[in-house]
Amino acid sequence: MLLKIPTILSKNQVQQCRERLYATAWIDGDITAGYQSSKTKNNLQLPEESEACRQLGDTILEALAIHDLFISAALPLKIFPPLFNCYQSGQAFGAHIDNAIRRVPRTPVKVRTDISMTLFLTDPDKYDGGELIIEDTYGSHKVKLAAGDMVLYPSTSLHHVTPVTRGHRLASFFWLQSLVASGEKRRLLFDMDRTIQSLRTHIGDSSEIIQLTGLYHNLLRHWSHT
Repeated sequence: MLLKIPTILSKNQVQQCRERLYATAWIDGDITAGYQSSKTKNNLQLPEESEACRQLGDTILEALAIHDLFISAALPLKIFPPLFNCYQSGQAFGAHIDNAIRRVPRTPVKVRTDISMTLFLTDPDKYDGGELIIEDTYGSHKVKLAAGDMVLYPSTSLHHVTPVTRGHRLASFFWLQSLVASGEKRRLLFDMDRTIQSLRTHIGDSSEIIQLTGLYHNLLRHWSHT
């Protein structure tokens, strides 16, 4: 499932993130690339161990923790701490698939990458190029969102970032392990949850909605792995 989620961060939060990022030293983005992606990756990255990376990542995680649409779609179990990258002066990232397992630095925690996420931090009119191109069974999808918006997509997807030919493209990228490993089952649960919420808004808590809610939670209980 590919899903665009608006307004993860407010305009003020985005501006604060950009100011912090522009004031911080960057390194070659190759540092977090796997064997395959290292051959095609050309960008800058905020050092994972930097205070700026940790603090800005915490801001994003706090926002996600209270975002109902994100929680409904992703059913997060473990989230790899957000990282930050910058594309400029023709930089790009060639076609690749994200590593299946990510180890959180300086911890024994390993995250199976079920869902990949990109949170855009630069408005699309401020740079040319820099589209995230995601391939799936339904074709090719071009993603270039407003600052503060985020896209979720399966980590099994082949994807790439086109060259940035003007300006700077700032973004946060990270991964999560879902309670439900199957993308198909997550989609079914997401559709059911959104339908229940819509019905509840229109007709309140009827006995049928209570039964549907129970069915949703029983399916989640049956399909989840913790």
